[in-house]
Amino acid sequence: MNIKEFLKDKQVLLLVVLLIASIGAISYLGIQQGLDLKGGSTIQLQLEQPVDTATMNTVTAVLDKRLNIFGVKDVKVYPSGNQNVIVEIAGVQPDDVTKIVGSNGKFEAKINNQTALVGSDITQVKTSKVTGTQWEVPFTVSLEGANRFAKVAQGQAGVPVEMYLDDQLITSPELSAELANGQASTDVMISGSEATKEEAQNQAKSIQTLLQSGALPVKVKIVGISSVSAELGEQFINGALIAGILALIVIAAIIIVRYRSPILVIPIMLTSIAELILVLGAAAVVHWNIDLAAIAGILAAIGTGVDDQIIITDEVLKGFQEKKRISGVRRQIKKAFFIIFASAGTLVAAMLPLAYIGFSRGATGIGILSGFAFTTILGVLIGIFITRPVYAKFVEMVLDK
Repeated sequence: MNIKEFLKDKQVLLLVVLLIASIGAISYLGIQQGLDLKGGSTIQLQLEQPVDTATMNTVTAVLDKRLNIFGVKDVKVYPSGNQNVIVEIAGVQPDDVTKIVGSNGKFEAKINNQTALVGSDITQVKTSKVTGTQWEVPFTVSLEGANRFAKVAQGQAGVPVEMYLDDQLITSPELSAELANGQASTDVMISGSEATKEEAQNQAKSIQTLLQSGALPVKVKIVGISSVSAELGEQFINGALIAGILALIVIAAIIIVRYRSPILVIPIMLTSIAELILVLGAAAVVHWNIDLAAIAGILAAIGTGVDDQIIITDEVLKGFQEKKRISGVRRQIKKAFFIIFASAGTLVAAMLPLAYIGFSRGATGIGILSGFAFTTILGVLIGIFITRPVYAKFVEMVLDK
């Protein structure tokens, strides 16, 4: 194979296209950094008692809504078991959010600037309903709240009911005629319509969460807080870069000693760099956070890639030693890829349980394992299906000269 045939190969062209796309994705979308790189806080909340899945979903939805309302960015709220909730907030220190996640919040509903309901009036928020583009959110209030609402709402049909969470206006649905007749009722329903069914579902869910934000369904307390400063995160990044550079230097030295051919260092290094770019590009597209665990997974995947490239190089050299060089090289490459696929299958099988546990449960420690597993699997798959076949063609072309 000569250089022209190599450059026209479909797998080579695919690799070039994917590299360009990955560089574009990294430049345009950026790489999301985890807490240990960007800095931020991890807060562990404990509920007063174990709860079922529905209640836990309500708690996490309320907290997520509350934090987003207050303008907190890069926030993740997820359950850990049936009694704990983990809140991860990048770029924010604990003192700025502990009051938000640890309090019950302040809810008010006003009609013509008169308070009609407050959070303590709401006794139960029922499941929202969506029919076509119509939505409705039923809830019950105390008798005192029902009387106050009826008095303020009387004769105000079509007037917006302005809903505030901690003095910030969140939504303002119009008051229905049924609620403006002056009759007190503990059963209240907010309804409306949107342009599409999806918008109706989002609006109903948003208002349901808003009403529940006035008071969490169970009491919570903060049992653990940890933070990472932005300066420490920069040190982690610098340390990872230094470790990667040192690893490349050691690999290059080993290859030169083993094959006594410095030219083989170039394709192995280029392949490793290509795999790194492709993994980071994929992470940018799916908005996957790159943290220390993910970096460890990337290094592990690149390490297995170097092993595979050495196997390919050894087998190609054996093929050139045979009388029928072309058929011998191709036979040895097939043998090398049989070994590579078997090794990759074993590694992916070992990583899948870690990824599954992390995605399904979401605990902090398990989440770290899922980040490591995801990037390792992604790097291995990119290697065996994209970069390593190209490396095999490239090393065959180089050694054939």
